[in-house]
Amino acid sequence: MRKLHALRLLSALIYAPLLLSAVYAQSAPVDVPALGEIVVTATRMPQPLADLVADVTIIDRTTIQSSGATGVADVLARVPGVQISRSGNVGSPTNVFLRGAESRYTAVFIDGVRVDSQSTGGASWQTIPLAQIDRIEVLRGPAAAVYGSDAIGGVIQLFTLKGDGALTPSIGMGLGTYNTKKVDAAFDGSSGAIDYSFGFAKESSTSFDSQSGTTHNPDKDGYRRESANAKLGLQISKAQRVELSALTSDVNSQYDAYGFNPARPVDDHSRLKLTAVGLNWLSQWRDTYSSRLSVTDSRDRYETTPSYYLTETNLRSYLLQNKFQLGEHLLTVTLERREDHLSNTPINANRSQGALALGYGWTNQRHTLQLNLRRDQDSAFGGFTTGSAAYGFALSPQWRATASAATAFRAPTLYQLFSEYGVSILQPETSRNLELGLRYAQGASRFSVVAYRNLLSNLINFGTAGACTSSYGCYANTAQAEYTGVTVSGEQQLGQVNLHASLDLQDPRNLATGHLLVRRAHQYGNVGAQTHIAAWTVGTEAQFSSYRYDDAANKTRLGGYSLINLYASTPLIRDWTFLVRVNNLTDKDYQLANTYTTPGRSFYFGLRWAPPR
Repeated sequence: MRKLHALRLLSALIYAPLLLSAVYAQSAPVDVPALGEIVVTATRMPQPLADLVADVTIIDRTTIQSSGATGVADVLARVPGVQISRSGNVGSPTNVFLRGAESRYTAVFIDGVRVDSQSTGGASWQTIPLAQIDRIEVLRGPAAAVYGSDAIGGVIQLFTLKGDGALTPSIGMGLGTYNTKKVDAAFDGSSGAIDYSFGFAKESSTSFDSQSGTTHNPDKDGYRRESANAKLGLQISKAQRVELSALTSDVNSQYDAYGFNPARPVDDHSRLKLTAVGLNWLSQWRDTYSSRLSVTDSRDRYETTPSYYLTETNLRSYLLQNKFQLGEHLLTVTLERREDHLSNTPINANRSQGALALGYGWTNQRHTLQLNLRRDQDSAFGGFTTGSAAYGFALSPQWRATASAATAFRAPTLYQLFSEYGVSILQPETSRNLELGLRYAQGASRFSVVAYRNLLSNLINFGTAGACTSSYGCYANTAQAEYTGVTVSGEQQLGQVNLHASLDLQDPRNLATGHLLVRRAHQYGNVGAQTHIAAWTVGTEAQFSSYRYDDAANKTRLGGYSLINLYASTPLIRDWTFLVRVNNLTDKDYQLANTYTTPGRSFYFGLRWAPPR
């Protein structure tokens, strides 16, 4: 069986160009990022997109605003290599699978501030406010040699708007199905040595009954979210700059708790609060030497009522990154310290990680080389070393081949170490990744095919009772998994029509049992098309996924699905734009998690006032 899956993946790699051509012939949208665009995530410092060896996708402000989505995860689900699962409405627990790896294997940053939960593991995606986000960078593939713990599947960085130029305000508002209401306001600009950006957003929805096929409260499970952000920059001199960023989000979401009693119905709520604050000092000491000093702090708080539960994670990080540019050679030396704290009664636990990271990059006309080595010292389990090597070769001005190898790890969460189910001697989960890529870029045309194999060892699973104090069960390093796959993606302009498409063929599997990992499909992808008709910008997009399983034993099957969305926008009176979207046009009944419902056909109408920049 495993050989059969491997042959399928190899066939996909060989025939990828033909598959993509067939997709293009039928449909596809989206603005194509310019090759001169700057990317931060690949090496943790600004780097031209054209120089990257890594597999990166950029989601810009225009794409986010035209998406009509209310959650960050919904935007990410339209990116190659990303799947999501959700237990109810937009404010419900959400998982983002990057190359088949669950949320805890993706390092997430907001304006350079690391966000994570030391209770559940991974970022609380349902708490991150899309209205505050200006740009998203998705790095697929391990990056622990740059970022340390957690970056096994990849890294996702979210950026708020940076002020530039004259004062520019904007106001957005919208109404949609399920009594959805959204309003946001922002302004940004710069004056002399100061640049600034401020934003506020509020949204709510009565949503729908989030469960079916099980005993539960049959009410509608809605949500409310309020969020705000601020970013200030001071250019002290030509060579010295200070930046301050802050973001906060508060979500109140209804859900249906287990053990519902129809004789005594209760309305269950979860309250989530996220804050992320960062202070950066950027210095250009010489033409060949620059540095960045950062202090960041994030808090992730989750509370439920009336069945009371409370957990709060605090992460604080200190970073000193030094960059030496010597002609074609780039050397980086980074010192980093991370301090984690978990409060989850009766747990009140801390741990720290200190790290030294070295990076070397070399780029000339046809060759690109990137080497990274990092040593992390964890107060809980000791030291761990990770490394990566990536090489790119320009076959022609348009075609480029890449190859990389990397190791990564994730430290056990404080909950896995110190709860009643925890074991203090748990070892970090580890991975080894190999990757091959082929990319084409010319004008508005883009094409890439990437094949990867990521082997994970020491996976922490919940098992039988033994080493912990609980008689119910304990965490243990007992599992091994393998993520193999091929991602094919591309963009093309045909006349007045912009096309885009992606296809993922993967085999995320538990090696001990041979079963597919929970809620991950063998095949999924996106296609879409966008064009202009008179004063209107109109487009269509489709998402599709094959079947998945909702349990580790692969007994509970979630059927495959295809979703079709339509959207259109047009300028109205001066500086006003009207947007309309229809999501799930065919009213497809599908599931992202067993017993949990998803939205049917829904409409969204929005207005935005934004003077030109």
